[in-house]
Amino acid sequence: MQYYLAIDIGASSGRHILGHLENGKLVLEEMFRFDNLQVHKNGHDCWDMDNLWNGIIGGLKACKAAGKIPTTVGIDTWGVDFVLLDENDNVIGDAVAYRDSRTEGMQDVVNGIIPAKELYARAGIQYQQFNTIYQLTALKREHPEQLEKAKCFLMIPDYFHFLLTGVKCNEYTEASTSSLINAHEKSWDKEILTKLGLPLDIFLEPSVPGTRLGNLLPEIQALVGFDATVILPASHDTGSAFLAVPAKDENAVYLSSGTWSLLGVENENAITTEESYLQNFTNEGGAWYRYRYLKNIMGLWMIQSIRRELNGINYVQGKQARTAAQKQWSFPDLIAEAEACQDFTAWVDVNRECFLAPESMIEALKAECVRTGQPVPETVGQIMQCVYTSLSDCYKNAIASLQKLTGKTYTSINIVGGGCQDNYLNTRTAKATGLPVYAGPVEGTAIGNLVVQMIVGGDFESLQQARDTIRESFDIRVIQP
Repeated sequence: MQYYLAIDIGASSGRHILGHLENGKLVLEEMFRFDNLQVHKNGHDCWDMDNLWNGIIGGLKACKAAGKIPTTVGIDTWGVDFVLLDENDNVIGDAVAYRDSRTEGMQDVVNGIIPAKELYARAGIQYQQFNTIYQLTALKREHPEQLEKAKCFLMIPDYFHFLLTGVKCNEYTEASTSSLINAHEKSWDKEILTKLGLPLDIFLEPSVPGTRLGNLLPEIQALVGFDATVILPASHDTGSAFLAVPAKDENAVYLSSGTWSLLGVENENAITTEESYLQNFTNEGGAWYRYRYLKNIMGLWMIQSIRRELNGINYVQGKQARTAAQKQWSFPDLIAEAEACQDFTAWVDVNRECFLAPESMIEALKAECVRTGQPVPETVGQIMQCVYTSLSDCYKNAIASLQKLTGKTYTSINIVGGGCQDNYLNTRTAKATGLPVYAGPVEGTAIGNLVVQMIVGGDFESLQQARDTIRESFDIRVIQP
């Protein structure tokens, strides 16, 4: 049996998913799961890189313990975040997390150097205050000495691939989220880097998914008990998730639904027109240079935050504090409350920055309803209904914009990722858009990671064959409008 291992690390947890073909179907097995925790260090919210590394090693050991040794391994994570290495390959400073407030005001700084329209025409990436370009600008202002010492720039999955193999690389799909890759030339935009005063020599020529990075280092082999080849997947998790969409034709909209909702399509060329800029669509690099043309929407973060808050878990500045709660709410509980309040009509723009990292998501939601002169949600059901209405309306508006920008008509929505399990959101989405929704598979990101490895390994001849197999291997729920 030839096994492949996807190490899929999201904003709240990581998982090791082992995949193989059996009787023509893709079979998945979760081997290990670990928490992804933030820590507050030196005034910033940071990723606990030691904890993540221990999780990666723990999952590899779990494969050995189960006697299921993967032939190849690949890691994917969220986008935009990075580390800098010094001349001895040690990390300089901290791995600051994208929800940290250090990027506030950095858009104005960058716009003063490179006008926003020019930046979009070159990089094609939608504005979000946490994009790598703004993080590096903030770092240059706060700790210029760190950039002066830096010898290499690695994004989060690049760094963990380096720890496994000793090989440094900048994987293309992950690098594209930085707003520093030229969307048309598919490489670092030296003009942008130069104008921002960033050192050109720390950025490596981007490597594409499917690249054989190398074998596990001898010390890693000794630690986990086996050797494997590390293959670059689309190491940005959305890039992997889009590969797993089992769409039947080119008329489907893709929605990767998790902490973030990434809604869009695949294009052969980047769209960097002024109209696209004004609609704030993004052109993220995909495997085989297929662009993920999408809208980045706040997603299930709002629901996750409300649930934590109701359950007495306050998450502020990288710290968790639990207070007394009268009951512990499950996601089905929240859905049931929303369904009982379907006549509550208030909605908010989920992409407003006030929802990015508020101390209280519930209070942020209420304040936005006050600001826009709408009924203020008071009960749990009204709060949840407001979120569901807002998300489904945002999806509807994004699809309408997408059709205008591409000149195409889309006839269905394929949803992958954990959010595809929320049948109430799927139903609301189908009703709002008037399109049938195809929900599944759940482990979209890990499957997309595996797809690249399995194409390299010869189990699939093409992406289309892989998608056909995915459609036959997993339960895809159909929700009609």
